[in-house]
Amino acid sequence: MTKKQRAELVQRELDKLYPTTPIPLDHTDPYTLMVAVALSAQTTDKKVNEVTPNLFEVAGTPQRMARLEEYQIKELIKEIGLSNTKAKNLKKMAELLLERHNGIVPQTYEELEALPGVGHKTASVVMSQGFGFPAFPVDTHIHRLMTQWKLTSGKNVVETERDAKKLFPEDVWNKLHLQIIFYGREYSPARGKGEKDFITKMMFEK
Repeated sequence: MTKKQRAELVQRELDKLYPTTPIPLDHTDPYTLMVAVALSAQTTDKKVNEVTPNLFEVAGTPQRMARLEEYQIKELIKEIGLSNTKAKNLKKMAELLLERHNGIVPQTYEELEALPGVGHKTASVVMSQGFGFPAFPVDTHIHRLMTQWKLTSGKNVVETERDAKKLFPEDVWNKLHLQIIFYGREYSPARGKGEKDFITKMMFEK
């Protein structure tokens, strides 16, 4: 099976499994999405969704977040890993949004990635899920599965993103990256043995 055939198989099977792709992180606008994604580093979406209702009730806008002290933000997100660093980043992020962008989340990678706590993956999620721009955010599930399916050399997430964008049509990027995440969680968890990973078996078992 060629790489192109493997990519087509992935897209076909994931469309059957996940015809709709709800965004895993609860949010109401691009700002709350960006905050939720920033909080999700090294923790689960489930844990983020447990914490953000209280956070957003108090600080659901950059204006309200900026008014809080770091220790107050930390208290609201203390159940999440790296809460010290994340609280510091959220306060500074809100302050810079007000200072540079009048409190409005910018719609360019350069401006997003200049905000504290916003790396390329977070910026890609905001661009795709917040604003609808074609993007292919790569998380650990996607990086691992793209490597497993031999659709990338797997050296790093930058290469994986580049290879994914070459292999798959632009109009499916926003949906497909979520489909791969859902598949990874359900059929090929990182700590599992991959017994349920039928896509890999379809590709490589004779």
